Amino acid sequence: MEGLRRKPEVNIADLHRRLHQGSYRAQPGRRHYIPKADGKQRPLGIASLEDKIVQYALVKILNAVYENDFMGFSYGSDPGEASTMRLDALATGLVRTNVNWLLDADISQFFDKVSHEWLIRFIEHRIGDQR
Repeated sequence: MEGLRRKPEVNIADLHRRLHQGSYRAQPGRRHYIPKADGKQRPLGIASLEDKIVQYALVKILNAVYENDFMGFSYGSDPGEASTMRLDALATGLVRTNVNWLLDADISQFFDKVSHEWLIRFIEHRIGDQR
């Protein structure tokens, strides 16, 4: 990734070309472990700079496509909103709408278990580009 830092315009253009040609492949992530409250360790995969750029672009696109599907007080893990704003919006939403259920979940090993084939079909339903 040193080349990306030294000549970003050249390498961004190359990344753009590979994305459009379908030849882009994510690099293996670096493995790092962080401690959990129960004393165990949680594995993290740290993406390369190039992969982070692609992930950021995808997040922007998918947020634009799907954000209107969620209630105004449904934030998930949106990093752009402060916690107090989330709580205020949630309280307002609970008072003004007929909400019968509230879910706060941390699904064990979710990303290891989610079907990638199903997820791709789900996204293709709204986004015509099959790449």
